[in-house]
Amino acid sequence: MVTVDFKTLTAPVGILRILAVVLTCISFSLVASLGHISVSFWAWCMFSWCFCFCITFLVLLLELTTLNTKLPISWDDFTAAFAMLATLMVSVIYPYFFVCSSCGRGIGASVTTCLAFILYAVEVGLTRAKPGEISGFLSTVPGLLKVLEAFVACIIFICLDFTFYSIFPGLQWCVAVYSICFIFALLVIIFTIGRLLSLFPAPFDKVLTVCNVLAVLMYFTAVVIWPFYSFRNNLGSNNFYIVITVMTCLNLIAYIVDTVYSFKLVFFVSRT
Repeated sequence: MVTVDFKTLTAPVGILRILAVVLTCISFSLVASLGHISVSFWAWCMFSWCFCFCITFLVLLLELTTLNTKLPISWDDFTAAFAMLATLMVSVIYPYFFVCSSCGRGIGASVTTCLAFILYAVEVGLTRAKPGEISGFLSTVPGLLKVLEAFVACIIFICLDFTFYSIFPGLQWCVAVYSICFIFALLVIIFTIGRLLSLFPAPFDKVLTVCNVLAVLMYFTAVVIWPFYSFRNNLGSNNFYIVITVMTCLNLIAYIVDTVYSFKLVFFVSRT
């Protein structure tokens, strides 16, 4: 039987989500009124606002009707992962690439999307697991890092141009690195939300540690190879290739931090 719980709307997290719904809707509407732009980052921004609006509204609706308790998923993991993902998706991409001093509606969209970014970031802070607190994996630092790693890989995929990287074996290896690590991060997120971690052939923390170490080694090669091929073949002037270089370095740092947390979990926490 469905019951209505209005407390979910008046709680701090509920208020943040209501405001985020309003702001993402305004951002999407303002930019849509300016007309279509055939640029991959423009399409990404439009998708991000629409996606975050729909999922946030769905979360509010499910919690209001308490239907979230009947879903066969880890709800806390899902909401924590989505809050982190939304924070990254509605970040400063649109203001950085598309706003000019004379674009009134563009500036308005930039303000609303930055406010939405702050709201989602605050939600991450409120829902993140505190030290000593029992919670889902995705609300912990390693779990949030998995969302970050997957998101950064998505940004890299948006910037890739098949006509360029298909020519050079080194760049093809880098794309393979991005793809393999992205798939693993995505599987961890899906398996955690779906409560399927027991299907892993070995203890989850040990599998995570091994894969993180491999990811660090693979991304280290990509950090060296991608800039080498790009700038040697005069692709360094392409903004997309610069973005890929920066995102590769960012993901390497994320995987290093993730690996440190994994070692701490396996060799220190598990022994206490």
